[in-house]
Amino acid sequence: MTASWVDSAELIGVDLHLELSGSGGRRAALAGALRQAVQSGRLAPGTRLPPYRALAADLGVARNTVADAYAELVAEGWLTARQGSGTRVAERARPLGGARRTPEPAPVPAEGPRHQLRQGVPDASAFPRTDWTAAYRRALNSAPTTAFGPGDPQGRIELRTALTEYLARSRGVRAEPERIVVCSGFAHGLRLLFGERVLRGPLAVEAYGLGFHRDLLARAGVRTEPLTVDQDGAQVYELDGMGGVRGVLLTPAHQFPTGGPLHAERRAAVVDWARARGGLVVEDDYDGEFRYDRKPVGAVQGLDPERVLYMGSVSKSLSPALRLGWMVLPRRLVPGVLAAKGEREAWASTLDQLALAEFLRSGAYDRHVRRMRQRYRGRRDRLVRALAGRAPHVEVTGIAAGLHAVLRLPQGSERSVVRAAHERGIAVDGLTEFRHPRATGPAEDGLVVGYAAAAEHAYGAAVEALCEVLPPER
Repeated sequence: MTASWVDSAELIGVDLHLELSGSGGRRAALAGALRQAVQSGRLAPGTRLPPYRALAADLGVARNTVADAYAELVAEGWLTARQGSGTRVAERARPLGGARRTPEPAPVPAEGPRHQLRQGVPDASAFPRTDWTAAYRRALNSAPTTAFGPGDPQGRIELRTALTEYLARSRGVRAEPERIVVCSGFAHGLRLLFGERVLRGPLAVEAYGLGFHRDLLARAGVRTEPLTVDQDGAQVYELDGMGGVRGVLLTPAHQFPTGGPLHAERRAAVVDWARARGGLVVEDDYDGEFRYDRKPVGAVQGLDPERVLYMGSVSKSLSPALRLGWMVLPRRLVPGVLAAKGEREAWASTLDQLALAEFLRSGAYDRHVRRMRQRYRGRRDRLVRALAGRAPHVEVTGIAAGLHAVLRLPQGSERSVVRAAHERGIAVDGLTEFRHPRATGPAEDGLVVGYAAAAEHAYGAAVEALCEVLPPER
C-alpha cells in the first residue's frame, strides 16, 4: 500500500510505501515492513514517521495497530519516540543486542581541476543572490494568476517587454515584444531554427567557433561552410563564392574565440549580401555587454531587423543555470518558430521569466553587469601583467571584451602545453580545438584562457600555475 493524502493537520512525516504481507496479523506485518525499510536504508536515520492516525488511515488499519508496531520497534532500538519530536528512525538503528551493521563507505567525489581557466563560464560565486531573490519575490507577489498555468511558447509578455527596452538601450537592437521569442539558451534556439526546419542549410560559419554548435547543426542535417577569420573578424566577402549558402552564423561583437569585433565595413557588407541573396544573418551576441576598452560594439541587427536574427542569453552575464535566452526574429519567422516550440512552453520556466523581467526593470541587471565588467576587467589586467612579467614573449590577443583571452603560442607547441597544463590540474582549452575541420590555411597554436570562471580568491594561483607551463622564449 502507498500512503495517500489525508485531510488532517496531523499528517506530518514522510509518505511510506509499505507491503503488509505474511502471517501473524496486521501489527506483525507492519512492524516487519518498517523494520525491513530501516534495515535496507529506505528509511534513513532521523526520518520522522507519520503519526499513528495518519499512517493508520493510509494503510487501512486500526490506530492501535500502528501504535503497537511503533512501540515494538522503539523497544528493539529501530525507532525513537520523544514528546514533541514524534517517532523517528534511530540514528544508529539496530536490534538490541544484535551486531551493528557496517555502513557502506560514502562515495568519494571525483576530483576536479585545481585551477579553473576554461572559457565561456562566468564566476558562479558572483551570482547576485540577494538581488535575484528580491526580484523573484516581487515578481511572484505581483504575478497574475495566469502565470501559474501553462506557459506561452512565445514567452511572458513582461519579459519580452523588458527585453525590448533593455536591448534597444544597451545593444542597439530594434525590437518589439511581438518579434521576441524566449528560449532556454543559444543552443536551444539553434535546435528550434534548424532542427525543426524553420531554417535550412547549408550555413556559413566562422572558421573558429564552438564545436558543440557545429555538431548540433550536423545532427540537424545542416552542412556548415567555414569563413576565414582574421583580426577584423570573419571574411564575409567569401560568402559571394558560396553559391548554395543563404545563411551565415556570426559572433560580430566579439568573435569566438579569437576575440576581435567584426569590422564596420564587413558588417555593412554582410547585410548587403543578405539583402541581395534573400539570405539571413544569425547573430550570436554571447557576451556583448562585457567590453572594456571603449564604447560597446552594438548589434548588427540594428542595420536590418528583417535580415538579421539576433540571439542572446543570460548564460555569461548571470548564470548558465538559469536557462533563459531570447531570439529577436524577422517578422516572417515568428510563426514558424512558435509552431516549432509547440502549444505550451516546455523549456524556459515562466517564474524565472517573470523574475528576470523584474530584474531588468528594477535596474538590478544593469548594476550587476557594471559590477562584473569592472571585476572581469581587473582579472584581465592581472593576467596581462603576469604574462608581461613571466612570459613577455607570449602575445595576448582578444582582450578588448569578453570573458577570455587568447595566448598565441609558438607553432607546434599547443598540444604539449595543454597536456602539461592538464597534468598540473589547470583546466584550459587549446585554440585549435575550436577550428572548423574543413577550415583552410595554417592552424594557429594558442591557448583560450577564461579569466571569469575561477573564484576571486583562487584566480591568482590559477594565473601563476598557468605561467609555469608556458613554453620558454625561443
